[in-house]
Amino acid sequence: MQTTDAFDGLACTDCGESFGVDEHGRCPDCGAPLSPTYDLDAVDADGFGDADAPGQFRFGDLLPVTADATVTAGEGDTPLVRTDRLAEELGVGAAFLKDEGRNPTGTYHDRGMSLAVTAAAERGLEPLALAAAGNAGQSAAAYAGRADLRSYSFVPSRTAFSNKAMVNVHGGEMRVVGGRYGDAAAAVDDQLAAEYHSLQEFTTPYRHDGAKTLAYELLDAGDSTLPDAVVLPASTGELVVGVVQGLRDLVRLGLADEVPDVYAVQAAGCAPIATAVESGANAVEPWATPDTIVGEVEIEAPAGGDLALSALQEVDGDALTVEDDDALESAVTVAQTEVVEVGGAGGVALAGAWHLAEDGTLGADDEVVVVNPDAGVKTPDVLRSHLMGKGI
Repeated sequence: MQTTDAFDGLACTDCGESFGVDEHGRCPDCGAPLSPTYDLDAVDADGFGDADAPGQFRFGDLLPVTADATVTAGEGDTPLVRTDRLAEELGVGAAFLKDEGRNPTGTYHDRGMSLAVTAAAERGLEPLALAAAGNAGQSAAAYAGRADLRSYSFVPSRTAFSNKAMVNVHGGEMRVVGGRYGDAAAAVDDQLAAEYHSLQEFTTPYRHDGAKTLAYELLDAGDSTLPDAVVLPASTGELVVGVVQGLRDLVRLGLADEVPDVYAVQAAGCAPIATAVESGANAVEPWATPDTIVGEVEIEAPAGGDLALSALQEVDGDALTVEDDDALESAVTVAQTEVVEVGGAGGVALAGAWHLAEDGTLGADDEVVVVNPDAGVKTPDVLRSHLMGKGI
């Protein structure tokens, strides 16, 4: 690949072994996920956030591939929307929504999928394949189509129709698997007879690496200051790992004094990461009976669960759970009062913010950013059903 100057290669997140750019899966020595590493001394902190570069490549010094060599559709550089009514209801100094629904396929997954598909395209690897709750499958199909690579998205039967339709619209092959996310993940090897290149989170090293650019944009949009707290939903673990990494990068570069408080929120019906945090466990255990209407966060055995747990521990972060009704009510309320179309996963994060405000964790002077990971139009039927259940 045409790599950037600061990109050092890949390192195993468990045994610590280093690898070159030619490695593209999990660690061949111990099987743990790999993660890109960078030489921060090679980064011009004063010029970090090049306003002339497109999308997330404004922060291209800390991405593995140069902008002109990347399969990109302008992902990143999403708006940080000030929400004054939300701030008033939360009782905080200021509240913002980081609206990842403005990405090309309406999800934060586009950030990392751009990098992951680029790595595959550089080697001519195909077909590409992954299991997805919905959004990642749509994103993979879109970027694979741009690179003229065949792709397969395995999704559980409960996946939103919009995701299923757009996988095919983007030119990808779709396999619908009965059951839940874990069943779709198991079906990839069972149903694909040929060898394939995996775009699975924490199998490809690049998906969580793209997610960190969201954190860089919090500093940029905040006029060289970071918020006091960041609240985001947790599912596969990649958003938590990526955002924490990005925030830590900013501190190491001397661009921020300290990492904000980071809160990972899960639906009460499927909360393996939050449960591990709350119990003080050293590892995340699979959730035995997943049951939440918010399909994007119903990941019973998150591939990045242990890494998300470690990330939260490193920055003294926390995790909590919310009920489905609270998540959907939060999403609808913000859509009705702040214009932003928030999906169910964004509602999970918002409900978490309300909970943190109610218990006094968020204070009257705090600036809070809530991450909306995908567009509300992904699952309008779920949001509408919530209103109908209230007689609306």
